[in-house]
Amino acid sequence: MRSDRTSPSHRHTVLLLTVAALTLGVTQGVAGQSAPAGEAVMAWHVTIAPTWFDPATAPPQITPFGILYALHDALVRPLPGQKMGNSLAESWTGSPDGLVYEFRLRRGLKFHNGDPVTAEDVKFSFERYKGAGAKELRARVQRVEILDPLTARFTLKEPWPDFMTFYGTTATAAGIVLPKKYLEQVGDDGFRKHPIGAGPYKFVSHKPGVEVVLEAYTGYWRHVPHVKRLIMKSVPEGTTRLAMLKKGETDIAFVLDGPEAEDVKRDPRLTLVATRHASIFWIEFADQWDPKSPWQDKRLRLAVNYALDRKAISEAACLGYCPPAGVVVPRVMDYALQVEPPPYDPQRAKQLLAEAGYPKGFDAGELVPIPAFSTVAEAAVNYLNAVGIRVKMRPMERATFYAAWQEKKLRGLFLTAAGNSGNAASRVEAFIYSKGSYAYGGYPDIDELFQQQARERDPARREALLHRIQQLTIDRAMFAPIMDLRALMGVGPRVAEPIGGWTTFTIWFPLPEQLGPGRRRLPHSLRQRQDLYGPLQETYGRTSSEKLRKNCEKDCDSLPPRFPIDPRRGPTGAQGLRLAPWHPC
Repeated sequence: MRSDRTSPSHRHTVLLLTVAALTLGVTQGVAGQSAPAGEAVMAWHVTIAPTWFDPATAPPQITPFGILYALHDALVRPLPGQKMGNSLAESWTGSPDGLVYEFRLRRGLKFHNGDPVTAEDVKFSFERYKGAGAKELRARVQRVEILDPLTARFTLKEPWPDFMTFYGTTATAAGIVLPKKYLEQVGDDGFRKHPIGAGPYKFVSHKPGVEVVLEAYTGYWRHVPHVKRLIMKSVPEGTTRLAMLKKGETDIAFVLDGPEAEDVKRDPRLTLVATRHASIFWIEFADQWDPKSPWQDKRLRLAVNYALDRKAISEAACLGYCPPAGVVVPRVMDYALQVEPPPYDPQRAKQLLAEAGYPKGFDAGELVPIPAFSTVAEAAVNYLNAVGIRVKMRPMERATFYAAWQEKKLRGLFLTAAGNSGNAASRVEAFIYSKGSYAYGGYPDIDELFQQQARERDPARREALLHRIQQLTIDRAMFAPIMDLRALMGVGPRVAEPIGGWTTFTIWFPLPEQLGPGRRRLPHSLRQRQDLYGPLQETYGRTSSEKLRKNCEKDCDSLPPRFPIDPRRGPTGAQGLRLAPWHPC
């Protein structure tokens, strides 16, 4: 049985950046807590779409969860130090044969409109879900039963070790619970105009293309939010987000490009924070299975891989914080194959073009990049053009990009990224398995390996199968991986450092009890973050700090969420926004 005392997962929790304002802390009741006050402003790097108010159509991306986990809550979800922590569910069990999962809801839960949260809502929300991973969930879940108003049972067709990965993390949004009665009254369109959830914040208003305003829900089971009002502004232009941060018009500027991030580092009033999560960039060869396309030739796909100077792209786009990648499964995920990226070798790229019949290069058409990452896109286009793969960049609005990707309307080359959590299997299911929602094709042997690993309950054998799949994508040059994303966030002077430093949670994940009276200020530079390790040496011995630092390099979220507060670094009385738990990353 999993209960509130479930031990933290040893691997990657997710990150999600909606609010340095909604928080993570100790579970407690709402009685006797202070009333929410003040407001926090976040400048998002994308236009916030109404589709993100409804988890039913969530894409395999992390960004929408910044809204989803503010408005809504799930039975089980990523929490500090836990890959899957109990949220609306006070407990859950899995049968020894791996076929049955039961979830027990907490008593007294209510949606924002006062309707009780029941097992009927759990069943309704799952059956309504059609977003990322829905095909796999439908294929493997035989039925959902309501045992009583607080208990729901899921029965699988056969043992599937990844059920909870798909249901209880941001690999999908299938575990988010919505109010059945309200949805049936207003319909899908009405719900997107005024969503009702069970999360820490209630919907107030949405000005399309401008902002979303949320207000604290004082009945939230976990903790009454400290901040009364959240204003999430849509600001796709990075220079505008930076200007707002400098003028004090926003408290956090999300996902800054290299030049803007460098500007933040130079400003002593501001702080630059590099997040760490399961996000990665790659170039997709959409037409590699088309016999009439030049991209069917593996030599051309290899040429693209050799043409990219991944280290230079990382330096330009994220100041070198983004590790170059050799496979499209992020290195922080369970079962990820740890490989070196292809070397930067423009001469080899030109040689491969010549061998493929293009000694003078060729016109490769347009490259459509995922919005909000212009430096990565421009650098990739420039490196391809330099070796003779002539492409022109065609910008596209983010919602249009996602729709075109899922509907297989993007052709030729396109630059994309994904940052939702899960493990290597959930990434294979979405992008490599031929029946995946975002896969343009596949191979029978890879599909068979995917099915084998889905049935395999022995972790070592699963890992071997998943490593084989990832190696085959490299051998066949199915993709051109670029780098793991370490999104750079600009933090304004009103936001004080979390007790113990920044984590992926304190920047991305919305839980309500973190934002409040400020503690101590952040160190100015990311380079100064090593100062956070000092107190750990005294508490855990001289070697502990170094061990923790090495763990951070592997996976920040593998560490426990709380450490004792060093008295020398305790509260300073600074008035600002505080983000909670103690963590050395």
